Amino acid sequence: MAARPTVLAAGVLILAGAAVYANSFAGAFVYDDTAAILRNPTIRHLGRLGTVLAPPGDQAGTVGGRPLVNLSLAINYALGGTRPWGYHAVNLGIHLLAALVLFGVVRRTFARPPPGKAAPRLSGGAGTATALGAALLWTLHPLQTESVTYVIQRAESLMGLLYLLTLYAFIRHVDERDPGRSRRWAVLGLATCLLGMAAKEVMVTAPLMVLLYDRTFVAGSFRASWGRRRGFYLGLASSWILLAVLVASTHGRGGSAGLAAGTGAWPYALTQCGAVLHYLRLVVWPVPLVFDYGTGLVETMGAVTRPAALLVLLLAATAWALWRRPALGFLGAWFFVILAPTSSLVVIATEPVAEHRLYLPLAAATVLAAVGLQAALERWGPRAGRPDNRAASAIGALAGCAGFAAVLGLQTVQRNRDYRSPEALWRATVQAVPGNPRAHNDLGSALVDRGAAAEAAAEFAAALRLQPGYLPAHYNLGALLLGAGRPQEAIPHLERAVGGSLHLAEANRYLGEALAKSGRGAEAVGPYQAAARLDPSSVEAAFGLGNALAVQGRYQEAIPEFRRAVALAPGLMRARNNLANALLFAGRVDDAILEYQRALQLRPDDPAVRDNLARALLYRRTGSAAAAR
Repeated sequence: MAARPTVLAAGVLILAGAAVYANSFAGAFVYDDTAAILRNPTIRHLGRLGTVLAPPGDQAGTVGGRPLVNLSLAINYALGGTRPWGYHAVNLGIHLLAALVLFGVVRRTFARPPPGKAAPRLSGGAGTATALGAALLWTLHPLQTESVTYVIQRAESLMGLLYLLTLYAFIRHVDERDPGRSRRWAVLGLATCLLGMAAKEVMVTAPLMVLLYDRTFVAGSFRASWGRRRGFYLGLASSWILLAVLVASTHGRGGSAGLAAGTGAWPYALTQCGAVLHYLRLVVWPVPLVFDYGTGLVETMGAVTRPAALLVLLLAATAWALWRRPALGFLGAWFFVILAPTSSLVVIATEPVAEHRLYLPLAAATVLAAVGLQAALERWGPRAGRPDNRAASAIGALAGCAGFAAVLGLQTVQRNRDYRSPEALWRATVQAVPGNPRAHNDLGSALVDRGAAAEAAAEFAAALRLQPGYLPAHYNLGALLLGAGRPQEAIPHLERAVGGSLHLAEANRYLGEALAKSGRGAEAVGPYQAAARLDPSSVEAAFGLGNALAVQGRYQEAIPEFRRAVALAPGLMRARNNLANALLFAGRVDDAILEYQRALQLRPDDPAVRDNLARALLYRRTGSAAAAR
């Protein structure tokens, strides 16, 4: 019977979480999902485990250096290909498991007497009710949508699950009186810590937080914690070796993270002063939620003097609480320490502010809210002073938390709707942060996919008004103008794109095409060559380069390019026909006739190829080159 409240609480958590995230299954792949899932070849063959567990750190975006995340995507792909709903189902499952583990951590913490005392903080049903209230708030809070509904942020939620499991396993390890079972829980804690390092780098703080938990809720001091469980902590710390290897394998995530990204540590740190306080505001008032805050940084201390001062006060209060009120201090440390790797220590150039970083830190706020409400009711509630006061206060706190959680859950349902398509998500982002050029650019790309060219051009132009040197917008606008038959207008934008750091094969190819269509064939050769060098597998680059050379009469140089295009796409009749033309004009008549015949096999009724073949046969019979022209 004692287990019944716990089982009921777990059922409530699962049903509530499933209800608010049911509409997330209709969500599309967005932003980094494209690189990590749709364009990630390492997840295509689950049987090649070595490849799956070694995703390229500088090419596969969010999965680079995170083999456990990549493995989970490979399993998804094996079961359902690229259908998004299966990925959303796994994400929701991870989140619900994390919610259950958080509930278990909080409930068992309440049931444990503080160091040096006999009575638990909250025993029996009171502890279960308050723990359920905290877990409900955490599970349904709309801040969690970015880690649950945005598929590739599975990295955050999976790491969060393993982080909580590491702490829960430690709690069971110290609670078990049977040495055998205690050792098994210790092994589980070591294993989940190691796995967490393979999910996301924020796991680096887990050994420290487990040690702080031990000092705060179990041993009473760091000396006692270390003296009793030195081997366990050395085991946790050894997982940092794996993390170091994985981080080194990412090579700075292609220049997007670390000092190699070119973003100064000081401006990044200044930006985090305002960002952390913004996170705290979103915990209390999660409106508006923003998918992408852009890459803007604070450059001067004067711009963040007040936020920095307030942040220093909060950190000082946390330090004081760790000394005088350890349980309260632990919650403050949970928030700040878990945020520390991405909000102070490591520069994330492409994403200085991100809501998904609050996935685990949010737990500190929801536990504080549930405990604070329970304590307030116990002291000032209608049953204050009565024998059943504590249990009644806990039930009242649960009811209050459930009411707040219901409101938060409705916001979560609404936020999930923004993920139904890239266009909807970027529209919401532009509305929330109209000064973000990347949001305008990506909204423009989504509009291009829908065929709304005029609207897309307006968004690309808006991005360039905000940041004239924003290369992706130059590239996208240039490609759009080229596709609309306006190559001369496209050239300046494409030249700006390829002249910057945007080393894209397609940008060079589009520039070559725009130059060729503008009658500047000689200038088109260089961009086409760059495109072929950047992407040797590009049929269009090889074909375009061959055409650009042939137009100038450089047939001997054009022939190998056409041959490469034919080798890459044997069924491309245009490439085979142009190869035959180049061979003919280079005087290799027999080779040309053979290629014309092969082209006719692909399209027997093509009049142009038949006419070309007839000219080549006439050339061979008469020996007159003029007959072939």
